Amino acid sequence: MTYQKFVLRNIGRKKTRMLLTMGSFAVALFLFGLLVAIQNAFYQGVDMAGADRLIVRHKTSMVMPLPYAYKEKIGRIPGIAAVQAGCWFGGVYKEPKNFFAQLALETEEFRRVYPEYLMPEEQWKAYLGDLQGCIVGRKLLKRFGWKLGDRIALRGTIYPGNWELNIRGVFENKKQEDDTGAMFLNYKYVDERSPIKGLVAWFIIKVEKPENALAVAKAIDGEFSGASFRTLTETEQAFQSDFVKRLGNIKLILMIIGGVVFLTLLLVTGSTMAMAIRERTGEIGVMKTLGFTDRQVLALLLSESMAFALIGGGLGLVLVKLFTLGGDPTGGMLRSFHLSPLNMLLGLAITLATGIGSGIVPALGAMRLSIVDAMRRV
Repeated sequence: MTYQKFVLRNIGRKKTRMLLTMGSFAVALFLFGLLVAIQNAFYQGVDMAGADRLIVRHKTSMVMPLPYAYKEKIGRIPGIAAVQAGCWFGGVYKEPKNFFAQLALETEEFRRVYPEYLMPEEQWKAYLGDLQGCIVGRKLLKRFGWKLGDRIALRGTIYPGNWELNIRGVFENKKQEDDTGAMFLNYKYVDERSPIKGLVAWFIIKVEKPENALAVAKAIDGEFSGASFRTLTETEQAFQSDFVKRLGNIKLILMIIGGVVFLTLLLVTGSTMAMAIRERTGEIGVMKTLGFTDRQVLALLLSESMAFALIGGGLGLVLVKLFTLGGDPTGGMLRSFHLSPLNMLLGLAITLATGIGSGIVPALGAMRLSIVDAMRRV
């Protein structure tokens, strides 16, 4: 009998115990994968933020507006390649549960500021030529069953009224895992119907050289240091991170939940392995009598613990991967809901470490057990 078969025979000798132990690992790793996917979704905007983009917002709060007239002054500052005004639109499509990101941005500078969004040239020209035009991501198009050229209606919240939009383009992202569940519409269309004209939520700056971003940010804030609407210029990553933090310390919450789960798993599996080894004390004595060294006994018992972990944990990761392939389960809150291969490898490493940790103490006890003591307990 080979070493591998010997290990598999031992872990399968008590079917109920085997299923429960592997099931514990499967549930724990499913939860781990789910938490990682949720964290990825919350921080996706932070991770994909451009190093050469800055956000200019009101210094007091991001919810306070800035005058559109600032755009011309910002554009004259050296080191800036493009300036784009924008705001959060926040409309409702049919029902409030149909949430998705909607940003009103100036169309002229869009592709210079966001080169990662890809769209056919004819669609781009159609979008530029239609004040009521909008472009949507591939995922969003698929989610609602829209088609290019469809006319859809949104009910305004921040900007009241009924807003009719024409889908003029469908964009992809250079990175397949990045979000394509958003909509962009024309800022001029929103400003035209807004009761308070000439105000924006922020300006998006494309700098010529990323290494000059800090100097450009200081120059912008210095330009408006004495104005009634003072500015705060920060990197796009810092802006996105600040937005996520307003929802709470998501990372800490997820780490606490995951830590509690794996600590519980470690204790439960350690108890299971200790019980299994105690039941086989006489067998271990016989194995040592037949010539098995202490290290071989240790390796054999640790292999059993690792096999429980890898089989059960692997099953859990496969299940959560299949679950994430279905896309956002919340209907818009987690737009980029996925589990990357790197995260899956991390999950396997954690489950392997848990398997070793749960089996090391009872396995060391068995390794140190003398033949006389082992046979005495038969």
